[in-house]
Amino acid sequence: MEEIVSLCKRRGFVFQSSEIYGGINGFWDFGPLGVELRNNVKRFWWQTMVDLRDDVVGVDTSIIAHPQTWEASGHLSSFSDPMVDCKECKKRFRADQLPEGTTDKCPECGGELTEPRAFNLMFKTFVGAKEDSSSEAYLRPETCQSIFTQFKNVVTTSRQKVPFGIAQIGKSFRNEITPRNFIFRSREFEQMEMEFFIKPEKAIQNEWYEYWHKERLNWYKRLGIRSEHLHMRDHEEDELAHYASACVDVEYDFPFGRSELEGIANRGNYDLSQHIEHSKKDLSYFNQADNEKFVPAVIETSAGCDRTLLAVICDAYQKDEVGGEERIVMRFAPHIAPVKIGILPLSKKLAEPAKKLENDLRKRFKTDYDDAGSIGKRYRRQDEIGTPLCLTYDFDSETDNQVTIRHRDTTKQERVAIDQVKNYIQDVLDASQDS
Repeated sequence: MEEIVSLCKRRGFVFQSSEIYGGINGFWDFGPLGVELRNNVKRFWWQTMVDLRDDVVGVDTSIIAHPQTWEASGHLSSFSDPMVDCKECKKRFRADQLPEGTTDKCPECGGELTEPRAFNLMFKTFVGAKEDSSSEAYLRPETCQSIFTQFKNVVTTSRQKVPFGIAQIGKSFRNEITPRNFIFRSREFEQMEMEFFIKPEKAIQNEWYEYWHKERLNWYKRLGIRSEHLHMRDHEEDELAHYASACVDVEYDFPFGRSELEGIANRGNYDLSQHIEHSKKDLSYFNQADNEKFVPAVIETSAGCDRTLLAVICDAYQKDEVGGEERIVMRFAPHIAPVKIGILPLSKKLAEPAKKLENDLRKRFKTDYDDAGSIGKRYRRQDEIGTPLCLTYDFDSETDNQVTIRHRDTTKQERVAIDQVKNYIQDVLDASQDS
């Protein structure tokens, strides 16, 4: 994990937020390559969940909602973790995550711990000029509640009929007691959530629950994560949320242990019912075809964008040997890779035609132009950022109108006509997305 964190900083994937001031725990910034990779993950999720389906639509809602939203959802009363403090070193811990045998002793210094107390995880803020109870508001701890509060508006404007889903990608904030494991658990993060509204009958709920749990596992495989590192874990009865009748987690084998990427839950119609009760507004659905009115149940798919990004990075990180030398290579699926093709002129004398070709390719693909150092060193740099293809423009290219394309994973090289390069790259990207 230390090697991966080091690479992320060295190559511009992830930086510590406010690093020049010593950083701030639980907050991270994404560098030039990190933002590209993260956007590619989000784009692939949106394409899969919204663009390629006719039964899911999207929204993008505000980070701050009316405070009654969180009263109705139960977050004000119960969205908390048990917290303890060390009386000696003053460090703070989650009581339910203390190492076995240290429930009354500090795992850092051995000092005495305080009794556990509830710590609400929501960030409080104020709206308007006054900072009093009348202007209290909260940064949202999840993106799904505004999907429920906008359910009626989306039904009316989109003309969708149950069953259908509403999807959203957005920022969430949780004042975690102990952020840890790099970007896996942080205080500001991004979620990719979809609420799928269905009839509340048990058989229908079970059918869609099974459907989405298979769909979501398959998505991670298409993202390029190796299937042997992915697992599905059903929640035990005693760990289910009070509103859920079933929940399964997609888990990944991180270097620090197996942990959750996404939860797929059968939430019943708890959420809409709560908002109906608290808002006194009718959020039920009327099915004209059957002349029936009901409060829809929901199957939720809730994925952590930053956790997914970390899984993609961890799964891609590998070492092998090329030409008798060890290399670090990030084996991103080509369609997810932050840079699709590196343009490497064999000599700086070829800069003009090579740059012209790169300018043409960058209209369709994310490119990286690199003319510094030997061709071998440039290949290693591109391997370390996960570029799936490298294009070398050499002196023969001037006469035969061909370039050499080298594949990251196999190091295989082949000559390709310049007028066929775009199609060649696109074929590689399409094959990786469809596999």
